[in-house]
Amino acid sequence: MRATFRYRLRILLGLIGLFALLLVVRLYFVQIVNGSNYALRADRQYLSQSSALFDRGSIYFTRKDGTLISAATLASGFVLTLNPSKITNPEAAYAAINAITPLDHDSFIAQASKPHDVYEEVEHHLSQDVGSAIAALDIPGVVPLRERWRAYPGGSLAAQSIGFLGFNGGDTATGQYGLERYYDDVLTRDDGSLYQNFFAQLFANLGNALVDARSSRQGDIVTTIEPEVQARLENDLASVNKEYSSSGTGGIIMDPATGEIVALGFYPSFDPSDFQDADPSTFKNPLVSNVYEFGSIFKALTMTSGIDAGVVTASTTYDDTGCIHVNGSTICNYDLKARGVIPMQQILSQSLNVGASFVATQLGPDEFRKYFTALDIGQKTGIDLPSEASGLISNLNSPRQLEYDTASFGQGIAVTAVEMIRALGTLANHGQLVTPHLVKSIRLDSGIVKTLDWPAGTQVFKPSSVQTVTQMLTSVADVNLANGADKIPEMSVAAKTGTAQIADPQGGYYATEYFHSFFGYFPSYNPRFIILLYTIKPQGVEYASATLTASFEDLVHFLINYYDVPPDRAHETTP
Repeated sequence: MRATFRYRLRILLGLIGLFALLLVVRLYFVQIVNGSNYALRADRQYLSQSSALFDRGSIYFTRKDGTLISAATLASGFVLTLNPSKITNPEAAYAAINAITPLDHDSFIAQASKPHDVYEEVEHHLSQDVGSAIAALDIPGVVPLRERWRAYPGGSLAAQSIGFLGFNGGDTATGQYGLERYYDDVLTRDDGSLYQNFFAQLFANLGNALVDARSSRQGDIVTTIEPEVQARLENDLASVNKEYSSSGTGGIIMDPATGEIVALGFYPSFDPSDFQDADPSTFKNPLVSNVYEFGSIFKALTMTSGIDAGVVTASTTYDDTGCIHVNGSTICNYDLKARGVIPMQQILSQSLNVGASFVATQLGPDEFRKYFTALDIGQKTGIDLPSEASGLISNLNSPRQLEYDTASFGQGIAVTAVEMIRALGTLANHGQLVTPHLVKSIRLDSGIVKTLDWPAGTQVFKPSSVQTVTQMLTSVADVNLANGADKIPEMSVAAKTGTAQIADPQGGYYATEYFHSFFGYFPSYNPRFIILLYTIKPQGVEYASATLTASFEDLVHFLINYYDVPPDRAHETTP
């Protein structure tokens, strides 16, 4: 009998202990996790729920040492409100407040002169000092209330990737562009629960005290963007665009092994903290939304496909005649000159269209299409940014050899910049295709950090094929860029330029408008980073080697020094 009693007593004590534990956990979430929300709302108790204090998850950059830097956060201050029914002298109230912070006179007087009105909002985003100073005036009917708003401490840094908030016909601000939009369901906060009675909040849903269903999706997002690298990239893009009066200049720096994007930018851009007067065309991210004919950097993929299929080798030669005739059309080298019998290396070193066409012909349409399909050319990458476009590759369904020849040197097919770096990334990742992405983890409101799982890489090329082409591209960087003057003695770099004619909507191509591109990766045989740069319609210069080489080299040297990338020339082999 006593044993039964003790057993029941232990069960009762256990239940009491469990209840106490749940109570402590619930108190922690109410007082610590949501405590600041209650404190900030103390000034707004008489307002309706529609006036809820704004709340939203944060977005972070990640420095190279793992330190998190705010990219999008909440700023706190005051909103100046009026109760016109209590204001006896609007002019005197205006004079006193205007001495602290400038206000529009006519607007203030109009709002304050409404004897039957009890609530007007005059000025938002006042600083702590200004709000406190106005409160100290103690003017009847003048009430500074606490408020929070979205702030972007980095200004225009990575603006087209971060995005901003806006209103879509409702009272709640939602993400309009960039990560703010793509992860809106994660960043959005449900304010309703914070207006419950404290004790109702305390004891409600005790079963969810440890695991709240909302906590599985609400939180802060941690990006892969490194702010110092992002700033350096944006500075270089702006410099190129201004020097050559381009219509736009973009770039991406990515870890080819993981798909983590370290920096992604386009010039011109905007400041998400003050976008009302910005050009709306700058809001979208051209690196995922616009497609371009990238030109000769495609030759690296064509060459790898030919070597991987076994139709050519590094020592294969062909007779370069300067121009060839295919399906009634003429394909020529950029300078119309013939080179005679030369090896595959010269196709990349001298960027020869006739040579790329030779490799495409050796592959044949079916094999060419097979490789470009495996590279997901023409498909969305799945990057975590909104409004991603798909490449335009209908030419690869043609029965004519001409379309495959032109595609071999990057004309006649158009892809996004993200699509391009994903495909080129296979050369820097032992032949594997990965998914580019900007977010590495979500810090849930429950305190749990959820690391995002991105698709595993798929094997497109044999590692040996990639190794061969990497040797060829390293030779391009060492010998052909600036005639070898920019070779880095301690570091191997694989690189290729591209110059493409821009399509005329009326048909054909413009004679004097070009799209310049440049890609490279380093160290060549164990790459840490891959870089893609491009500029649209640069003026007064024809070739990408003139517009983008200096910026590429600047970024390479910066990344080597910033990340202390060790030299690798001792491990290099000769092609």
